[in-house]
Amino acid sequence: MTTKVTAAEAAAQKEYAEKVRALNSAREEPPIAHVHSFGCQQNVSDGEKIKGMLAMMGYGFSDSADGADLVLFNTCAVRENAEDRVFGNLGALKHNKKLKPDMLIGVCGCMVQQEHITERIKKSFPYVDMVFGTHVLHTLPQLIYEALTTHKRQISIPQMDGVIAEGLPLRRESKLKASIPIMYGCNNFCTYCIVPYVRGRERSRDPEEIVREAEQLVADGYKELLLLGQNVNSYGRGTDVDFPELLRRINAIPGEFKISYMSSHPKDATHRLIDTIAECEKVTRHFHLPVQSGSSRILKLMNRSYTREHYLELINYAKEHIPDVALTSDIIVGFPGETYEDFQETLSLIREVKYDSLFTFIYSPRKGTKAAEMPDPVSQEEKGKWFRELLEVQGEIGCSSYHNYIGRTMRVLCEGPGRTRDGCLTGKSIQNIIVDFDGDKSLIGSFVDVKITDALNWALIGELV
Repeated sequence: MTTKVTAAEAAAQKEYAEKVRALNSAREEPPIAHVHSFGCQQNVSDGEKIKGMLAMMGYGFSDSADGADLVLFNTCAVRENAEDRVFGNLGALKHNKKLKPDMLIGVCGCMVQQEHITERIKKSFPYVDMVFGTHVLHTLPQLIYEALTTHKRQISIPQMDGVIAEGLPLRRESKLKASIPIMYGCNNFCTYCIVPYVRGRERSRDPEEIVREAEQLVADGYKELLLLGQNVNSYGRGTDVDFPELLRRINAIPGEFKISYMSSHPKDATHRLIDTIAECEKVTRHFHLPVQSGSSRILKLMNRSYTREHYLELINYAKEHIPDVALTSDIIVGFPGETYEDFQETLSLIREVKYDSLFTFIYSPRKGTKAAEMPDPVSQEEKGKWFRELLEVQGEIGCSSYHNYIGRTMRVLCEGPGRTRDGCLTGKSIQNIIVDFDGDKSLIGSFVDVKITDALNWALIGELV
């Protein structure tokens, strides 16, 4: 059963926020905060909540840590390079702390849910004032108040599954695209993934809360609603409102906007979900279904709970039932125990599916996962060769796929200045494909029809109709 923050606890945090605001109001100048969110879209969404709470407490914001009165690193644990960047940034702040001893430095997010990371921060970065995990984000006002008034380090990393805090203030990064978390945590325990250990078990938000939030965002002028979860396909498991039903309810909201979502898992994808996407005109015709490997043997080692054959059946059903669907996926190269023959099965699957684009990664071991303990005899150099071979194969397929759009007219949400040439605009189609075109800046924030005239390997070029 999903547990919400109690009304009493929410009221207590509001009181702490008011106390911090009073302290900040007594300063000669308003305090400045710098918040840096690393990693996935869920972290970006958490960062918007952090900024919303800080604004409520009287903080202004800066894109730089230099001169800031409060610096918060909202961290990611999925890949080691993200952790290395956090430690590098923390090291650089030692000088800032010497210049401004009363500044607050905090580290939060997935990374600090790992005990060895927290211990390293305690020992190597004594000037860090706050360390708190993913399950207590809503207690930020209390943590800041205690840090400001006691001058003692605040550490709050409960290991139990988190509660859901509704109604937290938000400071959204975009005026066009809004993220709506629909669930938190993950139950899948893929052997390479740290997420279930740092985000906890699956908890779904009430559908009524989600729909109300979506309705308000549409009323406020947002044009894209991004539904977030570690595995949105398992939303509402065991209840009357599952993910397909939630899509239908949001699709029924009046107005011109589009609905996208991430992330999904093939084991919970169904024909009913695919039919729903096909029947809901506001849901993007972008079916992102991470396969990770084309070898059933490797999929079993990954604990993905599906086979190559099952995955291909879902893809073929999507091709048949979703008009103009764009297919994308995630691929891990060089998983422990993977042979070149296994890798060739991945290449053959890519050729069979003909993805529009792929997100590709060389396997990175994460401490605390089962895969990190598996024998891994293939060298990084060899994995790099496989990776380059995959990029070459997908490059040819993606280029061919994008050229197939030439001559067609696509509905595009204009998002801002483009990158392909000076003065052009850019947006994304209902297939979530980047489209650049010439037009007046007044079109930003509106839907336009664009006829495709050319294709690059990462974007389409067109002209207004």
